[in-house]
Amino acid sequence: MSLAVGAGPSSSNMDDKAGSAEKPTTNHRPESDDDNEEENRNLHLGPQYTLKEQLEKDKDDESLRKWKEQLLGGVDINNIGETLEPEVKFLSVAIVSPDREDIVLSIPADGKPEGLWFTLKEASHYRLKFSFQVSNNIVSGLRYTNTVWKTGVKVDSTKDMIGTFSPQLEPYTHEMPEETAPSGFLARGSYTAKSKFLDDDNKCYLEINYTFDIRKDWAATE
Repeated sequence: MSLAVGAGPSSSNMDDKAGSAEKPTTNHRPESDDDNEEENRNLHLGPQYTLKEQLEKDKDDESLRKWKEQLLGGVDINNIGETLEPEVKFLSVAIVSPDREDIVLSIPADGKPEGLWFTLKEASHYRLKFSFQVSNNIVSGLRYTNTVWKTGVKVDSTKDMIGTFSPQLEPYTHEMPEETAPSGFLARGSYTAKSKFLDDDNKCYLEINYTFDIRKDWAATE
């Protein structure tokens, strides 16, 4: 699954797909993840403003005001913070499959679910659906990365763009593209994984370290 599973011999590496969402670069040598992170750390942006300051800026310019209203939607200025940093709180993740009822997983505050977090049925079709809240300021370029290991060997690495979100009281939900769990004797077993949710500035809002299984059938207790 993207959050946890694209693992196993039949899984696909999604790095190339995610690469299309990255910012263009003038550096023609092959890039690595370390190169991109170093470039982001060295990038100096202009002055930053709180969301209230953004709304007040250029308020006499009607075209800019309408553009900001369209971007922010129904944001209530009385319910937003006066800090530069957005706050993103992930509430839950659900495994959505036509084979069964949704499996809704709560996310511990420390990002470390105890024991086995979930079980996937081999060859099942499923999607991940995230629920999260945004407050204080706009979060730009929220993205999801996931790395999976089996018996200590890295078997899958995934990157997916989630999007840019303005603060609001109601939680957002985001559903990922459909995945197919790997199948076969070699694919079945236990896996460990690490998922991260980061923004354009590489600020990490959540890191989840967990274990999951791929079995012949869904777990009876889920």
